[in-house]
Amino acid sequence: MFHEELGQAITQNWIALILIFPLMGFLINGIAALFLSQKYPRSASNLVSCLVIALSLLVTAYGFWSLNRVSPEAYFSQKVFTWISVGDFSVSFGLQFDHLSAIMCIVVTLVGLLIHIYATGYMAHDPGYARFFTYMNLFMFMMLILVLADNLLLMFVGWEGVGLCSYLLIGFWYEDWDKAKAGLKAFIVNRVGDFGFLLGIFTLFWAIHTLEFSGMRNWISENHFQFAGMTLFGIKVATLAGIFLFIGACGKSAQIPLYVWLPDAMAGPTPVSALIHAATMVTAGVYMIGRLSFVYVHSEVALAVVAVIGALTALYAGTIGLTQTDIKRVLAYSTVSQLGYMFLAMGSMAFAAGIFHLFTHAFFKALLFLSAGSVIVAFHHKEQDIMKMGGLSKYLPWTFRTVFIAFLAIIGIPPFAGFWSKDEILFKAFATSNQVLVKYHLSFFLWLIGLTGALLTAVYMTRWMILTFWGTSRVDEETKHHLKESPNSMLIPLGLLALGSAFVGFLGVPEFFGGHNWFEKFLEPSFAKALPGPELSLFGRGEYVEAILVVMSVAMAGLGILLAYAVYLRKPGMADELAQRYRAFYHLSFNKYYVDEIYDRLIVSPLIRISYYFLFRFFDMGVIDGVIINGTAKLNQWLGKVLRRLQNGVVQTYLFFFVSGLLIIILFLGAIHPAHLALNKGYGATIIYILKTLWENLI
Repeated sequence: MFHEELGQAITQNWIALILIFPLMGFLINGIAALFLSQKYPRSASNLVSCLVIALSLLVTAYGFWSLNRVSPEAYFSQKVFTWISVGDFSVSFGLQFDHLSAIMCIVVTLVGLLIHIYATGYMAHDPGYARFFTYMNLFMFMMLILVLADNLLLMFVGWEGVGLCSYLLIGFWYEDWDKAKAGLKAFIVNRVGDFGFLLGIFTLFWAIHTLEFSGMRNWISENHFQFAGMTLFGIKVATLAGIFLFIGACGKSAQIPLYVWLPDAMAGPTPVSALIHAATMVTAGVYMIGRLSFVYVHSEVALAVVAVIGALTALYAGTIGLTQTDIKRVLAYSTVSQLGYMFLAMGSMAFAAGIFHLFTHAFFKALLFLSAGSVIVAFHHKEQDIMKMGGLSKYLPWTFRTVFIAFLAIIGIPPFAGFWSKDEILFKAFATSNQVLVKYHLSFFLWLIGLTGALLTAVYMTRWMILTFWGTSRVDEETKHHLKESPNSMLIPLGLLALGSAFVGFLGVPEFFGGHNWFEKFLEPSFAKALPGPELSLFGRGEYVEAILVVMSVAMAGLGILLAYAVYLRKPGMADELAQRYRAFYHLSFNKYYVDEIYDRLIVSPLIRISYYFLFRFFDMGVIDGVIINGTAKLNQWLGKVLRRLQNGVVQTYLFFFVSGLLIIILFLGAIHPAHLALNKGYGATIIYILKTLWENLI
């Protein structure tokens, strides 16, 4: 009987289990790290942290299987408990598992599990081992709340939660101030974006009076024209909310101008970098726009802003990646650039294409970062400068073979994963249905920017491969003797991610290539339907246009490989010559266009001065310490001096205060009516009356 009840409970509440397992891992590892410390075996921490994510993945797979057994429009939901209830307003801790959240849960749990397994080897000798996996499980829990939430308020909890976890993990080695500062920077920059996200939530609630996604979608569907014409401060509500929410996305997903935290996030352990860049935090902004597509389709202006910022970020980050020398920092800027492509897709109303690139990117970007971690381990965590590497393919053969697949995927070489998703984005940007982009002839320029970004990606990633794995070794002889391949706990995840980087793209092969575009069709129920794009044709055949765009994209990737090969491998000295010839651009790119310095001069330093002189010196020390605290003490001291003078031994003084006190008490009790005080009956009668009243009221 018990087993039947347990099975029924699990069947009915399986969505919550996806969250509960990582939460259990967080609690078990956290309590063990806090109270058992060194007595808690690392093998137990390994088992707990990886097992809970594996169980979460299994439940996700069950949900995915269940989703395919019901009608395409159906989804699963679960109200765990009523979270907030104030008058007519209530918010539940509600979860929903639809096609979009299914894809996201697969990305988070599958890639997250492989990163956890990898981390057991990477962090094997770190003294904060249990604490690390405690934070990692918490990170997974918060990200899963974000993607499974059925309302904006609960999504915001996950949104803030991943921000907190990024702070804890980026600054994991907090004894090093630079690393702690990187975590603090990520936390603060994201707070700026989160303010915009909150404004977007308030705007939508003001207009629709609900925060549940299903309720919002149904209301907008039933009140289409009313919502389309609704304004706030003279601006369409959909536009205002869309831009506010996108500000939040710019923070979480590192877009211009709030991207500056992500490259510095490299200060954390490499598994953290992989988790943030591939499976969790930076994908949140893209997912949020996809989840709220039913709002965004009512504001092509907001979507145009998303597309333009995304395209510019893709190009801008690519130009910085050309000159970076830290093995992980190059990959960080590639993440910023690839996220730009995702937002370009979202702004072009190609929501499925954006999520498809998010999906494929998770595999090859996790593989790139974990391969970089394998190199760092080979150098015993003492070197990350690719200018001091080279020729590592001979010493790290398995790492090289797997990272080579990720390299082909990210630059868009067919048939690897990145080719299918990136080319789909470029085609949809060229043939966008966003009428604002079409009207102002922006679609062509955005496609051109995306194409140029593809060229830059091929150049800086080929440069990264040459300087790290190919070419002449620049490693000193003593270090060479100690170079060896990573342990199996790190290599097995690399191999599995390599398989994903090679093959997951086939899930979205478009009809043009003879595929069924399963990925787009699977996600179709989750997105609002956009208007069809313009009919494109060449010689009367629409497929010719797509064929030309594909050829141009692959040609750009090939050109990028050839350029990097010529500069960094065939004629190694040419790189220095180009740096000298184009010194201004080189310094701008290498120093990240001095954006951090500009922010520091215009924003950070003035705020620090305001905080010091106004908040600290004037308000804290002057008002709180000086007036309130010290003022209260001085007032008490003064009153003490006054009262001491009253204790002078004169009977008349004591009698005066005694009678005054009696009068105050009687007045307080309401025993004497003002009319009695007006009577002039003499002092004796008044005293007798006072004593009588006091006797009646007090005694």
